[in-house]
Amino acid sequence: MTLPVFDTAAIKKAATLQLVLDTVRDALVAHVEGRTSVPPPLHMDFPETDGDCHVKAGWITGATDFTVKIATGFYRNPALGLPTNHGLVCVVSARTGQVRALLDDRGLLTAWRTAAAGALITHAMARPGAVILAVFGTGEQARLQATWLAKLRPVSTELVHGRNPHKAAALCNDLKARGLSARPASAQQAVTADMVITTTPATVPVLDAAQVREGAHVTGIGTDMPHKNELPPALFHRAELIATDDHAQCLDHGDFGHAVRAGATTPDGDIAAGLLLKAPVDRPDTAITVADLTGVGALDAALASAVLDQLLL
Repeated sequence: MTLPVFDTAAIKKAATLQLVLDTVRDALVAHVEGRTSVPPPLHMDFPETDGDCHVKAGWITGATDFTVKIATGFYRNPALGLPTNHGLVCVVSARTGQVRALLDDRGLLTAWRTAAAGALITHAMARPGAVILAVFGTGEQARLQATWLAKLRPVSTELVHGRNPHKAAALCNDLKARGLSARPASAQQAVTADMVITTTPATVPVLDAAQVREGAHVTGIGTDMPHKNELPPALFHRAELIATDDHAQCLDHGDFGHAVRAGATTPDGDIAAGLLLKAPVDRPDTAITVADLTGVGALDAALASAVLDQLLL
């Protein structure tokens, strides 16, 4: 039997935004309830080409499938006319060990999983009245975070900060075409928003913790490798509530881990992000809250399996 291989066109046709959000939400809850199996990720760094690769695997207890995913980020690719991110997902039967399909998604499912987790957690942790969003970064993930969060709550203004002003302007134009009010902003302007989402491959913090306003929420989704760092330790010191998608991963190579090693917070100073999707956050309006998301293999498994089920209908 020929192994089924599905490309991005087929995946986009099969999946809906609601399917992605519901699947990622349920998987985050399953993870916090201990119903997942997630081995430590494998990391490789390619400094001579400004690239990295991580391999993640995961399984949700009782699910018919598990997955092994390869995801790459080569950050000089745009200058070559190539996309930054690439990869594929191998879906394997958890009953027989047979490979069911390859999803040649070129990193699409990783982008969707990341965007869904970021939007869900930001919505859950931000003040109910928070309406101004700032995104740091100008790539596909910045666009997804900005548009998907706006599907979950009213967003009056979206500020876009990027190192390249032309890319920031282009993203703002794209968001405006989608009916959103967006404008470029300096780092100093962006960091004062009600909600901040960082979506960069930065190796040094991209914002000043002292400039984050009281009552703000900050989600970092770019620190998925040990050498990366988006959020400064001082921000974790100011935070009254810290959430991580996976405690061990975030402690090992997330911004939370950087903050712990800097003495800005304690190793047990976080709570599981999945808990915040089960019950509303009890937070003072003046509290600063932070989420550190490093990406959980069980979410990849759940999303790939859900999409494959739709593809095979």
